[in-house]
Amino acid sequence: MASLRSTEPIKHTLEHRPTLVEVTGDMEQRLCQKHHRALEVFCKTDQTDICKVCAVEEHKGHSKLYREISSVPDAQRLLTMTLGTVKTKCFQNFKRYLNEDYPGSLGDQPEDLDESGIAEKMVESFEGEGALRITFSFLNGGISFKKAMEANKANLIRRFQHISEGISPQGKLTVLKDIYTELYITEGGSGEIINEHEVREIEITSKRQTIRETPISCNELFNILPGQRKQIRTVLTKGVAGIGKTVFVQKFILDWAEGKANKDIMVIVPLPFRDLNLKKENYSLIQLLYDYAPELKEIKDIEDEKLKLLLILDSLDEYRFPLDFHNSELCSDVTKSTSVHTLLTNLIKGNLLPSALLWITSRPAAANQIPPEFVHKVTEIRGFNDLQKEEYFRKRIIDQSLANRIITHIKSSRSLYIMCHIPVFCWLSASVLEKMMSVKETGEIPKTLTEMYTHFLLIQTSLKNKKYHGATGENPKKLSESDKAMILKLGELAFQQLEKGNLIFYEEDLRKFGTDVSKASEYSSVCTEIFREELGLYREKVFCFLHLSIQEHLAAVYAHVSCVDSNMNVFIKDYKKRKKSSLSDLHQTAVDKALQSKNGHLDLFLRFLLGLSLGSNQSLLQDLMRGDSPLMKKYSTTESTEYIKMKIKEESCPERIINLLHCLNELNDNSLVEEIQTAFRSGALSAQKLEPHQCSALAYLLLMSEEVLDEFDLTKYKTSAAGRLRLLPVLRTCRRARLVGCSLSSESSWGSVAFALQSEKSPLKDLDLGYNNLTDSGVKLLCDALISPNCKLQKIRLASCNLLSESYEQLALTLQSVNSSLTHLDLNYNNIRDSGAKSLCNGLMSPNCKLQSLRLSMCGLTEVHCVDLASVLKFSNLRELELKDNDLQDSGVKQLSLGLRDPVCKLEKLGLSGCLISEEGCASLASALRSNPSHLRELDLTYSHLGDSGEKMLSVLLKDSQCKLEKLRVDHGGECRAKPGPRKYACQLTLDENTAHRNLSLSEDKKRVSWTAEEQPYPDHPDRFKKYLQVLCKEALTDRCYWEVEWSGEIDIGVAYRCTEKDFSISSNGRMNEREGFTRMHKSFSLACQKDVFNFWHNGEKSAELFPPHPSTKVGVYLDCETGTLSFYSIFSDTLTHLYTFHSTFTEPLYVGLQLYHGSAITLCQPE
Repeated sequence: MASLRSTEPIKHTLEHRPTLVEVTGDMEQRLCQKHHRALEVFCKTDQTDICKVCAVEEHKGHSKLYREISSVPDAQRLLTMTLGTVKTKCFQNFKRYLNEDYPGSLGDQPEDLDESGIAEKMVESFEGEGALRITFSFLNGGISFKKAMEANKANLIRRFQHISEGISPQGKLTVLKDIYTELYITEGGSGEIINEHEVREIEITSKRQTIRETPISCNELFNILPGQRKQIRTVLTKGVAGIGKTVFVQKFILDWAEGKANKDIMVIVPLPFRDLNLKKENYSLIQLLYDYAPELKEIKDIEDEKLKLLLILDSLDEYRFPLDFHNSELCSDVTKSTSVHTLLTNLIKGNLLPSALLWITSRPAAANQIPPEFVHKVTEIRGFNDLQKEEYFRKRIIDQSLANRIITHIKSSRSLYIMCHIPVFCWLSASVLEKMMSVKETGEIPKTLTEMYTHFLLIQTSLKNKKYHGATGENPKKLSESDKAMILKLGELAFQQLEKGNLIFYEEDLRKFGTDVSKASEYSSVCTEIFREELGLYREKVFCFLHLSIQEHLAAVYAHVSCVDSNMNVFIKDYKKRKKSSLSDLHQTAVDKALQSKNGHLDLFLRFLLGLSLGSNQSLLQDLMRGDSPLMKKYSTTESTEYIKMKIKEESCPERIINLLHCLNELNDNSLVEEIQTAFRSGALSAQKLEPHQCSALAYLLLMSEEVLDEFDLTKYKTSAAGRLRLLPVLRTCRRARLVGCSLSSESSWGSVAFALQSEKSPLKDLDLGYNNLTDSGVKLLCDALISPNCKLQKIRLASCNLLSESYEQLALTLQSVNSSLTHLDLNYNNIRDSGAKSLCNGLMSPNCKLQSLRLSMCGLTEVHCVDLASVLKFSNLRELELKDNDLQDSGVKQLSLGLRDPVCKLEKLGLSGCLISEEGCASLASALRSNPSHLRELDLTYSHLGDSGEKMLSVLLKDSQCKLEKLRVDHGGECRAKPGPRKYACQLTLDENTAHRNLSLSEDKKRVSWTAEEQPYPDHPDRFKKYLQVLCKEALTDRCYWEVEWSGEIDIGVAYRCTEKDFSISSNGRMNEREGFTRMHKSFSLACQKDVFNFWHNGEKSAELFPPHPSTKVGVYLDCETGTLSFYSIFSDTLTHLYTFHSTFTEPLYVGLQLYHGSAITLCQPE
């Protein structure tokens, strides 16, 4: 049973004041008849007793005397007297209110209770204080609230219970609940700027329906998200044009008004932006609300926190005035008059009506106007999922056999099936296919978007003629002159407004473009399924096409017919020049304009325009154009397709290129895609070098496939930097991506990666960017994407990306963000300086950090950094920490052990291989693991000089039942492992005489080789090099190895799989070239030393060119076969300076190879 025992005191009965005047007399006469409160105040000005409410309202400013009533009755008696003063209807409403909001508080038979019975039950349920509070709250505001609610609901039911669904508003309307199909609505999304056409969003989104998402119902719109403490005030719902945002709002309002949902909301006020565009004079917020909901006048205080008010701001994308959240005037007074856009910004910021709920709907491109800090929840209307598409057609079409055939046809065309995510397109398709697929209808059923929209235009025109002119002809293709004039006028209007980016337009817009307003109204009355006129709040005229895609198609029809009939290019504003264009000229201009668009608003228009030039659509439009057009007789699609293919090669923006490939598809030219598709299926793509335009075709192919890729490996495709850039959009449709060593360095590359990460419902969870040059600006782009609410990336690898200090600051901020989903971070082979390590550790210790695995191999860490790392172990969620090849030494391990012994440390796997650890370090680790049986299960101490006693101390723990250690690695140890840096991995190499060219002379110990003009008397051997001055070393390398060489002259140093001369390539002229040894061999890695220049080669291609700061004739080489890294170091004054690192996957043992030239020599040195 409800209880209000903790409620605040009822001031007029419980507040303590000094007694000033003794009040006696009949208590019934001591209650204010207006406010039902005790008369505790004497107004000296009017010489009358008043209540406290009267004192601050009607008697405000008067001289008053406050007093305490000594004879105030007990709560039950006061309630009985109070209820006795209200009217019968109000008393019955009060009983109903108690019974509904506090079930059981009035017992089993509340209808039999009179005033005294109600008072008795209330005091029993809530105690006196709570009972008084509930009663006076209802009497003071409840009556006006209830009256306003009932009027509000009645008005909204009257406005929203019907839907036109393309049918004339003057005709028969459809009951919304009869045809409404639930939409697929999900939580999540962000305010990122959308720079592509919404149809592209639909095409990408369609394949993500297989990804597990959390759908929500209208009842959950304002529910608090898991882990969120702050109450949700503002919800932003996004969705592309025609996806059903306004209809969803209509259904939400209707369900509430009929008492089916969201019963806690008391009043709803819809504020459509298309109406607000017309409010150009100043308003106060209270005036604006009264305009749209006059019933609110019944409520005395619109700011009363007890009033749960919902304001619905529908279609932000239609608002034409700027919403400036940074410079707008502050307004917190609901009665102050100001501009409407000032009211809106202050309303959204919470300065006005902070207790009210806000629901804003918008197309994605406009949603970014609202700063994210003012939005508490983002939802997305995804339209129909696959099951809902079928449900819609079965509801819409009575003949279920016909409905099944239509569904089958829609599924046979991927482009049509994808577009059916949009409810309006489902209606449009049903309108066309229901007529065309009936028994009587003959003709080819539309399979492309252009065909579908063209049939729709003609069928609706035919229906208009039957309805208004009594036409009986069955051929929808037959157009009268008036039909033609109407279509072209509507097309011209569509084109004018599309160029301006307008979806809705007003009388002033039409006049500005010289359009007759009366004609526009006439068109809207006879062809409402295409173009409609709506009336605003005060019957102002608002015009719009039924859907943006219909506007785009009509604009394309106008542009096409104008060119075919009059040689007119509608994009050319100079009337003298615009009548001298061919259809190819128009197409080329349209392609250029679409490529210049910042948001892709002409992309679908361009597809329609090109599709209309095909013969199938020409026959449909034959009555719309003059007889046999000489222009169409001369026209061939070849010129347009060649121009588009040229633009595909020139254009750099991957998304624009993909739309151009859609355009080729509209022209029935799929040669580029089919060529790639054939190679892709045969597996030949990985062997051939791809041109950039071929990469675009591959990206298009992968993006348009029905399945989300499990993995996209960019390293499989041989192409240029431009080609790799064009493949990056594929990241939007894969779960894992490998971009390892792809020479990504430009800001456009990282921008494309970032865009993919934060795209709506991105499936990408695992991304490897290792061995690319990731600049600070690139890291900033990535980190901004990683904290996007859309980004779900869990694993990212940034090994050997040359990260600088500022990059670690950005990464730390990312780890601290509540939006970050990262659980695995790989920073191997980056030189982390002191400030970078400090920043990173601060991020790891944030309570928002979700990271479980951190890899910091060979990052230049020392014992100094172990203090911060120990703190990380105490205050983070880390389960795995890899510190391989950092010279931490025993002192550093001692610090780490302090973290390990902490009871809250959750670490399960620790890698300390090659960290200069000895017996002393083992003692620290053993002590930590023994003193606090930790979570640690795996410990790697390979390549260390532990000594027998050190190994024994740790091995004992494996048998300790109190210790969870399960796996201990201590192999590859020895005294040599006590050297700093890679020299601890020094290996002994000897030259293989059986491979040496006969012009190479080997020393007796096989440690030195030099060029000689005199051939050496080596015996014949199948492994001997005969044409290249090369020699291999005998040893097969499989683990971690390091060696040094000193040279004179010009030489090449490389590693490769075991090879013979036949494995080397031949020059293009068919001759062997002495410079084509290891540098041209398949799967080889080499360093070419020429004077003061170092060139690095892999698979016959130059990977890098470096000019070392100090002249050096000695280099060190470090190979780690397990991790697939090969690093080269310049050695000067015994100091190693890192030059370059190759990364690969080594599948066989590797061999060192040396190549010499005339006068050169190489010595294999013993590292010091």
